[in-house]
Amino acid sequence: MRTEAAAPTTPVKRATHVVLLASPGAGHILPVAELARRIVAHGDGDEFTATLVTFTNFSSSEHSSTLASLPPSVSTAVLPEVPLDDLPSNARVETRIFTVVNRALPHLRDLLLRSPSGVAVFVADLLSPAALKVAVELGVPGYLFCTTNLMALSCMLHVPELDRTTTCEFRDLREPVQLPGCVPLRGADLLDPLQDRSDPAYQLMVEFGNNHRLAHGFIVNTFDAMEHQTLAAFKDLSDKGVYPPAFAVGPFVRPCSAGVENAKHGCLRWLDEQPDVSVLYVCLGSGGTLSTEQTAELAAGLETSGQRFLWVVRFPSDKDCSATYFGTAGNGDDNPVNYLPDGFIERTKGVGLCVPLWAPQVEILSHRAVGGFVSHCGWNSTLEAVAAGVPMLAWPLYAEQRMNAVMLSERAGMALRPSTRDSGVVVPREEIAAVTRELVAGEKGAAAREKARELREAAAKAWAPDDGPSRRAFDDVVGMWKARSARARP
Repeated sequence: MRTEAAAPTTPVKRATHVVLLASPGAGHILPVAELARRIVAHGDGDEFTATLVTFTNFSSSEHSSTLASLPPSVSTAVLPEVPLDDLPSNARVETRIFTVVNRALPHLRDLLLRSPSGVAVFVADLLSPAALKVAVELGVPGYLFCTTNLMALSCMLHVPELDRTTTCEFRDLREPVQLPGCVPLRGADLLDPLQDRSDPAYQLMVEFGNNHRLAHGFIVNTFDAMEHQTLAAFKDLSDKGVYPPAFAVGPFVRPCSAGVENAKHGCLRWLDEQPDVSVLYVCLGSGGTLSTEQTAELAAGLETSGQRFLWVVRFPSDKDCSATYFGTAGNGDDNPVNYLPDGFIERTKGVGLCVPLWAPQVEILSHRAVGGFVSHCGWNSTLEAVAAGVPMLAWPLYAEQRMNAVMLSERAGMALRPSTRDSGVVVPREEIAAVTRELVAGEKGAAAREKARELREAAAKAWAPDDGPSRRAFDDVVGMWKARSARARP
């Protein structure tokens, strides 16, 4: 009896599956989503799949729209809500986030164990290094995605040593803190949750710094021209085994959109009517808030300056400069513009435009009329300013923003700063008027604009197809993931 030879079978190509965990907040969800997009687009486009995991606690409609825009090869999952009833009402943002991450670890472990595609690599974002403990337990390579810059990451890694070798409050340190390859920092400019040793967030930050060392490597949303000296110093330490390696893969910046929503936004039509490089864009981030007094001083300073301005106005808060991190303050139909000084809108009509709560920032910064950006120095906003070549007036509020302000003004050279720099001190209107005039029309502003343009060119080259340093770094790290996944398969 004759039997037919079996037809040769083609091995089924199995994609490498990467699970990413994003902390709450637009500054984390947006870059982690972009990292997921780039991972699944790598190579032939079918070599990787990804799952982006978020937390039910602190989720928002903005997060939902971001997740809905992901490609089909990126699935999403949400960890169940965990209780926070035992936290005091005045608990810091960082305390709330770290508590959510720690209490959700059992849910994360279950999710990773149940993954039908297996888990080749786990990537936790900046505020979730505690989740790397689960990766270690399951024998999965764990990486940390630093959604801010390498200087901030270096500080986080150095926190346990600072805690061990000092006893005073950091703002009282007599000598600057010198992180390898970084601009010297005053103790008062270090990470905001480190500024009060008696606050529960402080000890959580020490544990936070220790957990960073569980990572196999750090993926950082920065690029060589922005932090060349810091990257070189960090590589030297990594080569010596002090730290895991860092891969500078940035900048991740959302491109301008031609979408209907942005096209219809009145502020863009208003900008069309303004002269080139004449408008000061004022926006202190989605989570940042000013006090009632500082809001009034900012309004008076803008009015006195005589400069054109576009101001995204948020509700003031006299209790917390990060009051809107988890959502907008205010009630019902309340409008934050109503909290501006009486007559301000009428007196500045034609020169300024106030927009409540939100505006299409990438499109605004890319507009020919914008000549400067008053910013809280959040890293997403900073990279968007870099991509547009727009100089900044640094107005840090919380988190690592004071460190960013120092770097942007003293090393990158693309930012000016008010002389009033201490946290909680009101910047007076006269100073605001002077520094905004200088940014838009002065010599120091012109020099900062030139530096911003140089960084814009370098940022555009970072992901060049052939020799972009960020593209090479990205190819290196995902190439390692793919090779390890292939070796692990039977």
